[in-house]
Amino acid sequence: MPTESPAGEPPARSKRADAQRNRQTVLTAAAEVFVTSGVDAPIRQIAARAGVGMATIYRHFPTRADLVTAVYRHQIEACAEAGPKLLASADSPLDALRQWIDLFVDFLVTKHGLADALQSDSDRFAALHTYFLDRLMPVCAQLLDAAVDAGDIRPGMQPYELMRGIGNLCIGRDSDPRYDPRRLIALLLKGLQQPRPA
Repeated sequence: MPTESPAGEPPARSKRADAQRNRQTVLTAAAEVFVTSGVDAPIRQIAARAGVGMATIYRHFPTRADLVTAVYRHQIEACAEAGPKLLASADSPLDALRQWIDLFVDFLVTKHGLADALQSDSDRFAALHTYFLDRLMPVCAQLLDAAVDAGDIRPGMQPYELMRGIGNLCIGRDSDPRYDPRRLIALLLKGLQQPRPA
């Protein structure tokens, strides 16, 4: 069992674990704030949601671009990890696909301001886009294949097409409060469903 150092300080491993927990708490809070207030939300709002001081945020993420990039990667990982878990726990592969798409839409809302936040850092943006496709397309494919195998949806929908279509349906959400992309996404999924024999 680790002991305290002579100066009464907790061991370095404990400090690293605390720092990692703080980082994850900040990322989760920032993602929630970005969904509701956009990527330009005040850092103090994120700090309040995370229950940490602003200095903690700046220690982990010296610039807003660093924070936005980290949130983007954090959400990609959460979305990627959710797919198999949803397949294992949902009532059907179609329900798993629906729930995953709901997470994906939340992610896309945050992603909307990414390009502006990174400004002229096109290399960083391109690397993140590649990471996004590499991590999420296989998960989407797994969910689609499971739904096809279960007879829930028709075969032929490609993961990239579905993800791109959902992304396109999400455009305009910020500029028009009357527009709800989730209604159209629900119609899209209904159109993919396999008709049941009468």
